[in-house]
Amino acid sequence: MYLTPPEICNLARLNRAFRGAASSDSVWESKLPQITMIYSICCLLRCTRTSLRRTSLLCYLALYPSTMTIRVTGRVCTSVSAKAMAITGIEDRRYWNWIPTEESRFHVVAYLQQIWWFEVDGVVKFPFPADIYTLSFRLHIGRFSKRLGRRVCNFEHTHGWDIKPVRFELSTSDGQQASYECCLDQIEHDDAYGNHKRGCWVDYKVGEFTVTDSDPVTEVRFSMKQIDCTHSKGGLCVDSVFIVPSDLKGRKRIGVLK
Repeated sequence: MYLTPPEICNLARLNRAFRGAASSDSVWESKLPQITMIYSICCLLRCTRTSLRRTSLLCYLALYPSTMTIRVTGRVCTSVSAKAMAITGIEDRRYWNWIPTEESRFHVVAYLQQIWWFEVDGVVKFPFPADIYTLSFRLHIGRFSKRLGRRVCNFEHTHGWDIKPVRFELSTSDGQQASYECCLDQIEHDDAYGNHKRGCWVDYKVGEFTVTDSDPVTEVRFSMKQIDCTHSKGGLCVDSVFIVPSDLKGRKRIGVLK
């Protein structure tokens, strides 16, 4: 079947015959991850109905925001909220605050006011299908809010990100590693992102890793740190980490993304 899920759903609206055909498990079989993964995914999502029809399972996975998204192609994308990460000083409101927002799929982001030792760590264990994946941190320089219906940004606490680079790292359970360093706040025009970084959500690519088999489960550890205590830093929003197939190029790198 060479139709995308939206195309199949559109055909199902034509008449009862198409609706019946579109409800068949055989039509949706190729749109889901490997069948051997379905039971593992259901367990991870605490879903006891492993006998769900393929259409129901696809809808269930697509609507589950905190761990994965099934795109048009049916491939797996994983996201990790800042709430699931280990953030140094997160419990001290002198340093960090949680900000509710509609600009995050998790409806909340971590906002750093000021700190000397900046470190964020996380880990995800998941039966990724065989593919090449890219891991990125989603960050925002400055604090954003709405005023009179308009989006405004406040850079009152923003400082220290132009002095020393932040180091991003990832490692997998089978020994793969990647790292990347950059200054988060640069006054000059940044061609890599085609825009100034302040006031925009930016996906910082850490690196890629390859999965050859979904069994055993892949463990991915990731971190972001700037632990040079010669200066403080602040005014940064941390939303999430995304893990997506590397050839999904349609995703924008700048702007308000969900």
